[in-house]
Amino acid sequence: MTRHDETRFTEADLAHLGEGTVAYLREMGGEELNGKFPGLPEIAPGTKLWALFAANGQPILISDARERAIAGAFENDLTPVSIH
Repeated sequence: MTRHDETRFTEADLAHLGEGTVAYLREMGGEELNGKFPGLPEIAPGTKLWALFAANGQPILISDARERAIAGAFENDLTPVSIH
């Protein structure tokens, strides 16, 4: 019989997973972006933009082009990961 060790993560552990190394890339509509980026002017509903967020959910940047958002991740030494 083999024994499997269990690894348990606390909520705090999960909250910091990928911090400083991973950025999440997501296409979002203007209505979703309003309020997520401090100081961002109102974006017209239906406008699609690419948003880049740190692993902890902190907004990093928005762009009208996916490639520019990915470049922003690399410029900040982060690995971009797409989410849907």
